[in-house]
Amino acid sequence: MDRWYRVAKRAIWSGFADVKQSFRTADSAAPYVVFDIGGNKYRLIAEMNFARRVVFIRFIMTYKEYVKGAWKS
Repeated sequence: MDRWYRVAKRAIWSGFADVKQSFRTADSAAPYVVFDIGGNKYRLIAEMNFARRVVFIRFIMTYKEYVKGAWKS
């Protein structure tokens, strides 16, 4: 999580392709970007406003919680 924060804080992302360069395991699940944290143990789910350079962390959960899909509703 600390590594994710340090990278995200310094990043200048103009779109999902830029995010993917920083985090190759990131996935787009509109309107969210899903990050694999801790070697597939956790998921960080964020909304991103690329124009304003703002990241809104919406959920942090275990992989088991993530696959249940509650974050989608």
